[in-house]
Amino acid sequence: MIRIITFGEFKDKASKAIADDFLKRINKYHKTEIITLKEETKKTIKENLAIERKMIEKHLCKGYVIALDKEGTQHDSMAFSEVINKCLNHHANICFIVGSSNGLDPELKKNSNAIISFSKMTFPHLIFRVMLLEQVYRGFKILNNERYHK
Repeated sequence: MIRIITFGEFKDKASKAIADDFLKRINKYHKTEIITLKEETKKTIKENLAIERKMIEKHLCKGYVIALDKEGTQHDSMAFSEVINKCLNHHANICFIVGSSNGLDPELKKNSNAIISFSKMTFPHLIFRVMLLEQVYRGFKILNNERYHK
């Protein structure tokens, strides 16, 4: 199974529809689920990160854990598809962690199997969720030698 742990709900139907469409497409290749958590905002960033870490840890799957962080390793789509392939060949589950606007707790990053960056830029979380879903879908299309990736 692929599990994506993320923060925030879509506020508009169009963006949610795009994310749902990619999730449906991915599920034709591999069971995938999204766990959506509520961002902590009541304390200092450090305290919020610690609270969010505990929330995330409750949903981590046994398997390969990938933290998504702008300081991680960048891959092109072909290399990202190989990451997915290698993970699923050696582990029953892949768990992607997308932090809140607070970021990710350093302990979570330290305990992850890998840290991947999509860019040095900062993206709104809901746009990034669509980007992640699209790249996972693209990865499966690449791995299955199906037309989509150019």
